[in-house]
Amino acid sequence: MSVLPPARRVTAAERSADLWLALALFVAAIISAWLGQVAGVYGDGTPAFGWALVYGAALTVPLALRRRYPEAVLVFVALAFFVGVSQRIPEVYVGNVALFIAMYSVGAWVADRRRATVVRLAVIVGMFVWLLVTTFQAATDDGDGGLPRAGAFSPFAAYMLLQFLVIAAFFGGAYLFGERAWAQARSRAMLEERTRELERERELTAAQAVALDRVRIARELHDVVAHHVSAMGVQAGAARAVLERNPQAAAGALQTVEQSARDALVELRQLLETLRTPDADTPGDSTVHLGALPELVEHANENGLPTTFAVVGEPVALPELVQVNVYRVAQEALTNARHHGGPAAVADVRLRYTAEAVELEVSNDGRAHLVGRPGLGLVGMRERASASGGTLEAGPRARGGFLVRLRVPLPAATSDDRTAMDAEHRA
Repeated sequence: MSVLPPARRVTAAERSADLWLALALFVAAIISAWLGQVAGVYGDGTPAFGWALVYGAALTVPLALRRRYPEAVLVFVALAFFVGVSQRIPEVYVGNVALFIAMYSVGAWVADRRRATVVRLAVIVGMFVWLLVTTFQAATDDGDGGLPRAGAFSPFAAYMLLQFLVIAAFFGGAYLFGERAWAQARSRAMLEERTRELERERELTAAQAVALDRVRIARELHDVVAHHVSAMGVQAGAARAVLERNPQAAAGALQTVEQSARDALVELRQLLETLRTPDADTPGDSTVHLGALPELVEHANENGLPTTFAVVGEPVALPELVQVNVYRVAQEALTNARHHGGPAAVADVRLRYTAEAVELEVSNDGRAHLVGRPGLGLVGMRERASASGGTLEAGPRARGGFLVRLRVPLPAATSDDRTAMDAEHRA
């Protein structure tokens, strides 16, 4: 499937530039015609200067529409050029420039390449036919004056050959430059489309990774915890049923509930310690944990995003799931900064440990990229924050750039369990 540039529509800036170009060439055409008349380019047989104004306007004013109606502009400018030169209007420079620009515009902006080729070739053939006719008329003119015509290679023949060569180079250059501009525009369009496809694939992959994480967590929770919880429910019901009639049996059932709760807590901890996400996309195939953040920052620096890294506070041990999710949020934030922040963006990663929580801040001073609905990358970061029991803030900064802040409360289960065990021992 080919990608055509007129996905690049004419912008207001381009329309304004074309208008100024047409105005500048119109002024230049008036000056050129006046100087040509004063210099006597065509002798005394030139029309009134008012016709030069009309001719200059016919050559240049249509160029204001050269990107929107390139074929019509080329045909109109070519006809005006033929008529003006045939009527000996003493303007010999701006007309050539206007014709060059009009032919270039057809090559650079017409999406139908067959039509663009036909229109340009028709104008080129018409120009050479017209030149042949004028050459024949000049060669058979018996009037006095002009270049000598005697000899196999007379000055007149040399002059006409030079005219043919100049026109061939002139139109050939306009044709080739237009083709090259079209090819470059098409390459940019294909690259932009591929970039959009890769972005969609990346976002889809990120969404799938988050979904797989959630499915994996749900599966592990079901396999590890569900049978303990169901056993606790059965034993608690049995204890309630025999509590008054057989306190000893009720105590046994409650003891079973207590043991099941302890077993579930132990296995849940093992789950959090062993649960990991796929790490195929991490730099250097490193294990995904907070200790790999410096490598992630180094990877960003090596790939065009200058990034600094700092750790504030005393690091504490965190569950593997929290480490995985904090790492992934940092990775996604740096990826967004590199993709949306612009070529001059600089990022900063800060990992902060407080008494209550661990915080991650990833900021950049580039362009803010949160426009309209958040992308799947932000959705994935929020889901990872939620899966870790934390919160995520993401948005443009007041002083420019973008900030992602993740806050995950430190787990209090260890201290709570230690307190409970001490109380049990004292009892």
